[in-house]
Amino acid sequence: MNKSPEGGYRLNKENKTLTDRILVSVVTIVYNGDQFLEQTILSVLNQTYTNIEYIIVDGGSKDNTLEIIRKYEDKIAYWKSEPDKGISDAFNKGIELATGTLVGILNADDWLEPDAIAAVVANYKPGCVLHGNMQYWNPDGSKGMHVMPNAALLPIEMTINHPTVFIDIETYNRFGAFSTDYRLAMDYHLLLRLYKSNVSFIHVDKTIANMRSGGASGNWVNSYIEVRKAKDEILGKSLNHVLTYYWQVLRRHTSETIADSPLSFINKIYRRYFSPMRKL
Repeated sequence: MNKSPEGGYRLNKENKTLTDRILVSVVTIVYNGDQFLEQTILSVLNQTYTNIEYIIVDGGSKDNTLEIIRKYEDKIAYWKSEPDKGISDAFNKGIELATGTLVGILNADDWLEPDAIAAVVANYKPGCVLHGNMQYWNPDGSKGMHVMPNAALLPIEMTINHPTVFIDIETYNRFGAFSTDYRLAMDYHLLLRLYKSNVSFIHVDKTIANMRSGGASGNWVNSYIEVRKAKDEILGKSLNHVLTYYWQVLRRHTSETIADSPLSFINKIYRRYFSPMRKL
């Protein structure tokens, strides 16, 4: 049987981490992501905070993804390419490989701000979930919404941007990682489970990550179905969960319907004054 492709300085038994500073593990999962992967990698490697181990979990890409990874192999702690059982499984593989105190997950079409990890580390407390603000980008390359999280509203819907989240490794060890029963809302399920368990959520009031619109979460109807499933599982079944689901579907459908019409100003008003993740 052929061995799965792998690499990184760990294989040479090199240790490029510092013993006197918090080690932060950043995990990127990717599958056929050569279009934007290099920007993602560079956003991690060019952080102002330097005690970072970077791990890339590839799902067996057929494009130029591996060539891009190998280009930066001497600066990546470890990477491996093999088929996985979905996004949750790939996330969990990365977490199992992490040796840092804090673990952040950055998808292959998102990127960090240069001083993002420095800001996260400055706010770190043991046993916590750190999360920050995020800049959305439209498919045409223009800026979209600039939003901040609201952890208090997690029981209602996903009000934290997962690319900005860094979780204490001991929190993962204590409460577990991502459920493979979820294919789209696995991040919501995890964060709601931690919130329900009274884990401390710390807001870092700074833009941490950038996200392009679309991706797997662009399948929004199925995402909302899984959000409702997560709430039923963790909080118990409730009519409110059903009503919120239909409200979310109606809200999203209406937003997309009027987006390119003269009524598009309604979207701006909603996002400015009524969105759970209000505009900064």
